Amino acid sequence: MAIVMVLFICVVGFIITQRIIELLVARNNENWIRSQGGYEVGANHYPYMVAIHIGFFISLIIEFIVFKQEVSRFWIHLFVVFIILQMMRVWVIASLGRFWNTKILVLPGAHVVKKGPFHFIRHPNYVVVTSELIVIPLMFEAYFTAIVFTLLNVAILSVRIPKEEAALREVTDYKEIF
Repeated sequence: MAIVMVLFICVVGFIITQRIIELLVARNNENWIRSQGGYEVGANHYPYMVAIHIGFFISLIIEFIVFKQEVSRFWIHLFVVFIILQMMRVWVIASLGRFWNTKILVLPGAHVVKKGPFHFIRHPNYVVVTSELIVIPLMFEAYFTAIVFTLLNVAILSVRIPKEEAALREVTDYKEIF
């Protein structure tokens, strides 16, 4: 049981640390985009998205500690998928460079990124996040968290993606690229 707790703390600790670093990168990128004349779109849904992600960690921790404290019998397979998702996350962030952000920030006249994973799909970051919201809880048999937060994520993305695409179509070469 102690090894399971150590695994859980290591994985969740890694993810939380990663998210904090990403927020710092996003803040830096936001400052740069705004200094270039960029602006935020769809700010009214952003607090809900943040709440979903914070709620995910709270739910995962509570569900693990109170109800399970076990790992899935498919843990190693799910962990491999998790590692692949982390590599994809880095690929997305590296491909977007200064344009990567947790907010919808657009820079009028900018060229839409079509390299890296964006060469294959429009929103690879959302694919990664959605997959993580399923895979991470499943590693620790937190089924409630997996289901509820996947559904909440789908709901917020149904608002976010159309706003993002409309803003990009309006002020960038998004129409020509996609």
